[in-house]
Amino acid sequence: MTNYKITNRESKRNYFLNEDEIINFFKKNKVQNYDIINLSELKRIRRNKILDNIALVCFFGAFLLTTILIIEKYY
Repeated sequence: MTNYKITNRESKRNYFLNEDEIINFFKKNKVQNYDIINLSELKRIRRNKILDNIALVCFFGAFLLTTILIIEKYY
């Protein structure tokens, strides 16, 4: 289920709602006065950045280990 953060532009009040609640919320309120942020998408992006960094460190570690093994074997 997708979670959203809705901020009122005038009063700066925050609402944390899911998909079902957001439909009822905008039936009662105007869409123009609010900023909508998809929290589920932000969480996914943050997790992917962490996984990219882990993959890069693992690749660098494998390269370093391979280099050390080649140096020990042939020198």
